[in-house]
Amino acid sequence: MFGIGMPELIVILVIVLVVFGAGRLPEIGAALGKSIRNFKKASDGKDEIEIKPEKKDDPSK
Repeated sequence: MFGIGMPELIVILVIVLVVFGAGRLPEIGAALGKSIRNFKKASDGKDEIEIKPEKKDDPSK
C-alpha cells in the first residue's frame, strides 16, 4: 500500500513519538479511533434523526 514498508513505518512512529511524547499517544489513538468510528457511522447512509409531527389534538392537556 503506497510503497510504505516496515522501515518507513518505524521512522514515522519515532517522529510521532518525538513530536507528541509517549504520554499523549494513547489520547491521540483514542481520538483517532473515535473519529474513524464517527465517520463510518455518518457514511453508513442511515439517518438517525426521526421527524415526527406534533399531536395538536391531545385531549389530556
